[in-house]
Amino acid sequence: MSDHAQDPEPRMSFEQLWALLQENARQMKEQREDFARDIKAVHWEIGNIGNQLGSLIESIVSPNIHRKFNALGYAFTRMNTFVAYKDAHGETIAEVDVLLENGEYALAAEVKSALTVEDVKTHAERMCVLRAYADRHNDERQYLGAIAGIVGKQARDYAHKSGFYVLEQSGDTVRTADPPEAWQPKAW
Repeated sequence: MSDHAQDPEPRMSFEQLWALLQENARQMKEQREDFARDIKAVHWEIGNIGNQLGSLIESIVSPNIHRKFNALGYAFTRMNTFVAYKDAHGETIAEVDVLLENGEYALAAEVKSALTVEDVKTHAERMCVLRAYADRHNDERQYLGAIAGIVGKQARDYAHKSGFYVLEQSGDTVRTADPPEAWQPKAW
C-alpha cells in the first residue's frame, strides 16, 4: 500500500459552475411550468364538472318550474331559458337562467348547482337591473325572483329574507321550500 496522499477532488471551473447553475435554473423553470400546467388542467376539469352538474340541475329544474309557480296561482303562459337582456348598444346587461311570464308578472329564476349567499346577492342586483330595463321599455308587470338548485340553510334563509322564492332539488324533482311564516315575495 502506498502512503501517497490522495489527490483532492478536481475543482470546478467558474464556467462549469455557471453552466450547472443555469441548467438547474432551467430544470426548475420547466418543473414550475409543468406544475402550473397541471394546476390549470385540474381547474379546467373542476370547472367542467361544475358546469355538467349545473346543466343537470337546470335540466331537472327548468321543465317543471312553471308547474310549481302555476300551482301557486301565477298562471304563467310563457317560459324561456337562458334569456339575455341587452342595452341599446347590444351589450348584455343581465342574463336569466329561466324566465316565466304572463301579462301581470315576470319571474326570473337563477339556477345553481350549489347556491351561496353571494349568489343570492348577485341575483338581487340582477333583479334591480331587470326592473330598470322593464321601466325603460314601459313594462309595468311585477318582477319576481326565485333561486333554484341545491340550497343550504344559510342561502335558503337569506333568499327568503331577500324576497325570493326558493326551489330545492329533491331527488329527481324540485320542491318549493317552505318560507317563514308571514313571508311575502318581493316584487321589483
